[in-house]
Amino acid sequence: MVTFFAALILLILGYVFYGKFVERIFGINDQTPTPAYTKRDNLDFVPMSWWKGNLIQLLNIAGLGPIYGAVAGALYGPVAFIWIVIGSVFAGAVHDYFSGMMSLRHNGAQFPSLVGRYLGKPAKAFINGLSLVLMLLVAAAFTAGPAQLISQITPLSFMVALIIIFGYFFLATVLPVNRIIGKIYPLLGAILLIMAVAVAIGTIVSGKPMPNLTVANLHPGDLPIWPLLMVTISCGAISGFHCTQSPIMACTMKKESDGRKIFYGAMIMEGVIALIWAAAGMTFFNGTAGLSEALAAGGPSGVVNEISTSLLGTIGGILAIFGVIILPITTGDTALRSSRMIATDVLSKFYQMDSKWKVLLVTIPISIPAFFLATIDYTFLWRYVGWTNQVVATVMLWTGTLYLLKNFKLHWICGIPAVFMTGVVCMYIFYAPEGLNLGYQLSAIIGFSLTFVVILWYASQIIKYRSIKQKSAQYNLA
Repeated sequence: MVTFFAALILLILGYVFYGKFVERIFGINDQTPTPAYTKRDNLDFVPMSWWKGNLIQLLNIAGLGPIYGAVAGALYGPVAFIWIVIGSVFAGAVHDYFSGMMSLRHNGAQFPSLVGRYLGKPAKAFINGLSLVLMLLVAAAFTAGPAQLISQITPLSFMVALIIIFGYFFLATVLPVNRIIGKIYPLLGAILLIMAVAVAIGTIVSGKPMPNLTVANLHPGDLPIWPLLMVTISCGAISGFHCTQSPIMACTMKKESDGRKIFYGAMIMEGVIALIWAAAGMTFFNGTAGLSEALAAGGPSGVVNEISTSLLGTIGGILAIFGVIILPITTGDTALRSSRMIATDVLSKFYQMDSKWKVLLVTIPISIPAFFLATIDYTFLWRYVGWTNQVVATVMLWTGTLYLLKNFKLHWICGIPAVFMTGVVCMYIFYAPEGLNLGYQLSAIIGFSLTFVVILWYASQIIKYRSIKQKSAQYNLA
């Protein structure tokens, strides 16, 4: 239990101190008008209060990610607590803050546009495709699960439930952000937090011993921590999906100082939720062996349901059903909304049309493939989402690094986690079963070799911008 509370305190201190440090490095100015006012269109650009933005951002980036991912990551033992803390404070929250604030500074630009501006057009083209594929898969996966459960507990068939959910998706995607998302999602975000706090209290008072971090359980079983843990627990530490969602809230911010509370704060809150569910998974099933058996028997949803109903009774059962149905849906609809915004951004350079027709004409074609994917067994594709997600996160961190370099600011706050995540994704694709399935040692050699090449590129960029800064200083003196 000591490890759990220490991790919880470190997450809070991370927000208070490191979050403030990151904000100071970025450099905020509340006198600068935000896109919510300068580009107000009462669709995507609408001013909203920071507390609404915080809870909406939490719901958008979380869903079931920090619950299912944390439960699966708990198989690694209490070392998962370390990754959640370090990942959230130094990587995930920095990633989310920069993706949101850079969007704000560039008039609500979408993630691929930011990549193109700082990493070049080829990177933008690659990320455009990768981001849309990632979000369509997320929307489909986070629709199929709830539709299946609805068909099991109601007279509705799976297809009817799917049509109803996608009908809601369509409305949430085309209506102004303050209509459905702005009114309902703050409440749902609060319920997500209440659910986590209730599980935390239930776990603590259950009387079962909560595992502490020891040298003996740093590497449980045959599960290699690097790089698998960093992909297993993405939501709750660092997730590339978040940088596709942050621009939604960037378009609603009233002032720049709200950014730390909305972006950095929501990520820390997600880290707290992941921490609670990882602890609950380890504690409730009396260690990683019992958790492994429970996951094999009922999957993550079965584990969540058993923990919730056992610790919280009827209320827990209701919360479990709420989580498995509502939370994925609220992630799926914003995935489609951000897909629509990215696609609109791309098409607007080629076609000019009335904004209302543009929204409809873009939303329909991106909804069709998501609906189709939700009706088929595409498990073989879903296996690649974890790696794809972390590739997107890595690219965003490098985008933030180049932003800081070009503005002669302390680039290490993005550069160090970018190097770390580069190592993760470079090795993972060679080692993982859905990748090339090579041996661990060979995968490590190849992965670290590729990472070293990226580090050399990073060093060249540092030298380049230092030279530019020196020349600029000499010019000013002259």
